[in-house]
Amino acid sequence: MAIATAGQKAAKTTKLRIENNATFPLPKDYEKAIHNALDFLPVEHTRGIERIKLVDFINDPRLKNMDVPVKGDLPGLYHPRVQNSAPWFEISMGALLQPTEGRAKRFMAKSGFKGNVAGLIFSLVGQHYYLTLRHSVKKTGLEPQIRQYAEKNLRAWTEKQSEGSWRAKILVRVRIAPLVDA
Repeated sequence: MAIATAGQKAAKTTKLRIENNATFPLPKDYEKAIHNALDFLPVEHTRGIERIKLVDFINDPRLKNMDVPVKGDLPGLYHPRVQNSAPWFEISMGALLQPTEGRAKRFMAKSGFKGNVAGLIFSLVGQHYYLTLRHSVKKTGLEPQIRQYAEKNLRAWTEKQSEGSWRAKILVRVRIAPLVDA
Protein backbone atom coordinates (compact mmCIF):
# COMPACT_ATOMS: atom_id res chain seq x y z
CA MET A 1 0.00 0.00 0.00
CA ALA A 2 2.85 2.36 0.79
CA ILE A 3 4.37 1.87 -2.65
CA ALA A 4 1.17 2.90 -4.44
CA THR A 5 1.05 6.28 -2.71
CA ALA A 6 4.79 6.97 -2.52
CA GLY A 7 5.77 10.31 -4.02
CA GLN A 8 2.21 11.55 -4.42
CA LYS A 9 1.07 14.75 -2.82
CA ALA A 10 -1.82 14.49 -0.43
CA ALA A 11 -4.88 16.31 -1.72
CA LYS A 12 -5.59 19.16 0.65
CA THR A 13 -9.27 19.55 1.31
CA THR A 14 -9.21 23.13 2.53
CA LYS A 15 -12.37 25.16 2.23
CA LEU A 16 -12.17 28.30 0.15
CA ARG A 17 -12.43 31.53 2.07
CA ILE A 18 -15.68 33.38 1.37
CA GLU A 19 -15.51 37.14 1.89
CA ASN A 20 -18.92 38.79 2.14
CA ASN A 21 -18.67 42.44 1.08
CA ALA A 22 -22.31 42.71 0.03
CA THR A 23 -24.29 45.42 1.82
CA PHE A 24 -27.77 43.96 1.39
CA PRO A 25 -29.04 40.82 3.17
CA LEU A 26 -28.21 37.51 1.54
CA PRO A 27 -30.19 34.24 1.73
CA LYS A 28 -29.65 32.41 5.01
CA ASP A 29 -27.70 29.44 3.57
CA TYR A 30 -25.62 31.24 0.95
CA GLU A 31 -22.31 29.83 2.24
CA LYS A 32 -23.74 26.31 2.30
CA ALA A 33 -24.96 26.69 -1.30
CA ILE A 34 -21.52 27.85 -2.44
CA HIS A 35 -19.67 25.05 -0.62
CA ASN A 36 -22.22 22.51 -1.89
CA ALA A 37 -21.45 23.49 -5.50
CA LEU A 38 -17.70 23.49 -4.87
CA ASP A 39 -17.79 20.09 -3.13
CA PHE A 40 -19.52 18.59 -6.17
CA LEU A 41 -16.49 19.34 -8.37
CA PRO A 42 -13.23 17.36 -8.27
CA VAL A 43 -10.63 18.82 -5.91
CA GLU A 44 -8.09 19.06 -8.74
CA HIS A 45 -10.27 21.56 -10.60
CA THR A 46 -10.41 24.00 -7.69
CA ARG A 47 -6.77 23.64 -6.67
CA GLY A 48 -5.02 26.98 -6.27
CA ILE A 49 -8.14 29.13 -5.86
CA GLU A 50 -7.70 31.29 -2.80
CA ARG A 51 -11.07 32.91 -2.11
CA ILE A 52 -14.51 33.87 -3.31
CA LYS A 53 -15.43 37.50 -2.83
CA LEU A 54 -19.14 38.40 -2.72
CA VAL A 55 -19.83 42.00 -3.74
CA ASP A 56 -22.91 44.11 -4.52
CA PHE A 57 -21.99 44.73 -8.16
CA ILE A 58 -18.76 44.14 -10.08
CA ASN A 59 -16.89 47.34 -10.87
CA ASP A 60 -13.70 46.39 -12.67
CA PRO A 61 -11.72 49.02 -14.59
CA ARG A 62 -10.92 46.45 -17.31
CA LEU A 63 -14.63 46.25 -18.20
CA LYS A 64 -14.83 49.92 -19.21
CA ASN A 65 -12.28 49.46 -22.02
CA MET A 66 -14.08 46.52 -23.66
CA ASP A 67 -15.06 46.73 -27.33
CA VAL A 68 -18.33 44.83 -26.81
CA PRO A 69 -20.75 46.31 -24.26
CA VAL A 70 -21.96 43.96 -21.52
CA LYS A 71 -25.75 43.63 -21.28
CA GLY A 72 -26.99 43.90 -17.71
CA ASP A 73 -24.86 43.22 -14.67
CA LEU A 74 -21.90 40.88 -14.80
CA PRO A 75 -22.67 37.99 -12.40
CA GLY A 76 -19.12 36.75 -11.87
CA LEU A 77 -15.51 37.47 -12.70
CA TYR A 78 -12.45 35.21 -12.61
CA HIS A 79 -9.26 36.90 -11.48
CA PRO A 80 -6.32 34.76 -12.66
CA ARG A 81 -3.01 34.44 -10.89
CA VAL A 82 -0.98 37.66 -11.11
CA GLN A 83 2.60 37.64 -9.81
CA ASN A 84 2.33 36.64 -6.14
CA SER A 85 -1.47 36.66 -5.73
CA ALA A 86 -3.43 33.44 -6.13
CA PRO A 87 -6.46 33.22 -8.45
CA TRP A 88 -9.85 34.15 -6.97
CA PHE A 89 -13.50 34.62 -7.92
CA GLU A 90 -15.67 37.71 -7.60
CA ILE A 91 -19.42 37.09 -7.52
CA SER A 92 -22.00 39.87 -7.84
CA MET A 93 -24.88 39.29 -5.45
CA GLY A 94 -26.76 42.20 -7.04
CA ALA A 95 -26.84 40.40 -10.40
CA LEU A 96 -28.02 37.15 -8.77
CA LEU A 97 -30.54 38.51 -6.25
CA GLN A 98 -31.64 41.70 -8.08
CA PRO A 99 -32.31 43.83 -4.98
CA THR A 100 -33.23 46.95 -7.00
CA GLU A 101 -36.02 45.27 -8.99
CA GLY A 102 -39.67 44.77 -8.09
CA ARG A 103 -41.01 42.30 -5.56
CA ALA A 104 -41.80 39.57 -8.12
CA LYS A 105 -38.33 39.68 -9.70
CA ARG A 106 -36.67 39.64 -6.28
CA PHE A 107 -38.74 36.61 -5.28
CA MET A 108 -37.88 34.74 -8.48
CA ALA A 109 -34.18 35.56 -8.11
CA LYS A 110 -34.14 34.44 -4.49
CA SER A 111 -35.98 31.18 -5.25
CA GLY A 112 -33.48 30.29 -8.00
CA PHE A 113 -30.43 31.38 -6.00
CA LYS A 114 -28.91 27.94 -5.36
CA GLY A 115 -29.07 26.90 -9.01
CA ASN A 116 -27.77 30.23 -10.25
CA VAL A 117 -24.86 30.20 -7.80
CA ALA A 118 -24.01 26.62 -8.78
CA GLY A 119 -24.06 27.47 -12.49
CA LEU A 120 -21.92 30.54 -11.94
CA ILE A 121 -19.39 28.65 -9.81
CA PHE A 122 -19.19 25.85 -12.39
CA SER A 123 -18.49 28.46 -15.07
CA LEU A 124 -15.81 30.21 -13.01
CA VAL A 125 -14.15 26.93 -12.04
CA GLY A 126 -14.26 25.92 -15.71
CA GLN A 127 -12.39 29.11 -16.59
CA HIS A 128 -9.81 28.37 -13.91
CA TYR A 129 -9.46 24.75 -15.02
CA TYR A 130 -9.04 25.47 -18.72
CA LEU A 131 -6.76 28.51 -18.25
CA THR A 132 -4.39 26.99 -15.69
CA LEU A 133 -4.57 23.21 -15.76
CA ARG A 134 -5.48 22.28 -19.34
CA HIS A 135 -2.74 23.46 -21.67
CA SER A 136 -3.98 21.55 -24.72
CA VAL A 137 -6.91 23.95 -25.33
CA LYS A 138 -6.24 26.88 -27.65
CA LYS A 139 -7.39 30.39 -26.71
CA THR A 140 -9.98 30.38 -29.50
CA GLY A 141 -11.53 27.16 -28.19
CA LEU A 142 -11.83 28.24 -24.56
CA GLU A 143 -15.36 29.62 -24.53
CA PRO A 144 -17.12 26.52 -25.95
CA GLN A 145 -15.08 24.25 -23.69
CA ILE A 146 -15.94 26.31 -20.59
CA ARG A 147 -19.62 26.41 -21.55
CA GLN A 148 -19.67 22.65 -22.07
CA TYR A 149 -17.89 22.08 -18.73
CA ALA A 150 -20.41 24.27 -16.88
CA GLU A 151 -23.45 22.71 -18.58
CA LYS A 152 -22.25 19.15 -17.95
CA ASN A 153 -21.57 19.78 -14.26
CA LEU A 154 -24.77 21.78 -13.75
CA ARG A 155 -26.85 19.00 -15.33
CA ALA A 156 -25.21 16.36 -13.10
CA TRP A 157 -25.50 18.59 -10.00
CA THR A 158 -29.19 19.23 -10.69
CA GLU A 159 -29.89 15.52 -11.07
CA LYS A 160 -28.06 14.78 -7.83
CA GLN A 161 -30.00 17.50 -5.99
CA SER A 162 -33.36 16.23 -7.23
CA GLU A 163 -32.74 12.55 -6.44
CA GLY A 164 -35.68 11.14 -4.52
CA SER A 165 -37.87 14.23 -4.83
CA TRP A 166 -41.49 13.80 -5.83
CA ARG A 167 -41.03 16.23 -8.72
CA ALA A 168 -38.19 14.13 -10.17
CA LYS A 169 -40.24 10.93 -9.85
CA ILE A 170 -43.12 12.50 -11.79
CA LEU A 171 -41.06 14.21 -14.49
CA VAL A 172 -38.54 11.42 -15.13
CA ARG A 173 -40.73 10.00 -17.89
CA VAL A 174 -41.43 13.39 -19.42
CA ARG A 175 -37.76 14.26 -20.06
CA ILE A 176 -37.43 15.15 -23.73
CA ALA A 177 -34.28 14.42 -25.71
CA PRO A 178 -32.75 17.43 -27.50
CA LEU A 179 -33.94 17.94 -31.06
CA VAL A 180 -31.38 17.26 -33.76
CA ASP A 181 -31.64 18.90 -37.18
CA ALA A 182 -31.01 16.37 -39.91
